[in-house]
Amino acid sequence: MVGGGDVDSAQARPAARTDICLLLERVAKQDRAAFGLLYHTAGPKLMGVLLRILGTKAEAEDALQEVFTRVWLRAGRYDAARGVGMAWLVALTRNHAIDRLRARRPEQSEDGEAESIPDHAPRAETRLIAMGEARRVAECFDTLEPAKAQAVRGAYLDGLSYDALALRHAVPLNTMRTWLRRSLLKLKECLDQ
Repeated sequence: MVGGGDVDSAQARPAARTDICLLLERVAKQDRAAFGLLYHTAGPKLMGVLLRILGTKAEAEDALQEVFTRVWLRAGRYDAARGVGMAWLVALTRNHAIDRLRARRPEQSEDGEAESIPDHAPRAETRLIAMGEARRVAECFDTLEPAKAQAVRGAYLDGLSYDALALRHAVPLNTMRTWLRRSLLKLKECLDQ
């Protein structure tokens, strides 16, 4: 187990790998030796997280220093009962990297990079076709009895269960299943015309 600052670092390293929680508790008490062990133990993994998110080694190195500054200042907020120490460190690191990405976005749009991002919005022809299809679906829904059309909308658009629909329409569960099955078949026939 990791003890006070007098413990030989070769002895402390295996314990630190298995229980970062203890190191975080010691860092919360401003233990510099524990902070050094934590940096050497968790640093490589956190650097990997930062490299994946930020993309450049230089920025990841800067961010890693900022993360460990935050760890020094916020270690007292870590609660071992709420999760594993490494997970807390990774979450802190990830959030910091995302903050850095958000901070750099305005610079990129000034360079014109935002203009080179493809527009995935549907083109006018696609929207017109979709509107025509939506109109056909609405017309086919009008061919159903109102209660059955409401049941289909409730099941497939609102995500209501068969039980909830049976209660809402005051019919037995098997009747509701029959309504939905037959209504879907009728909608399919209408849309296929």
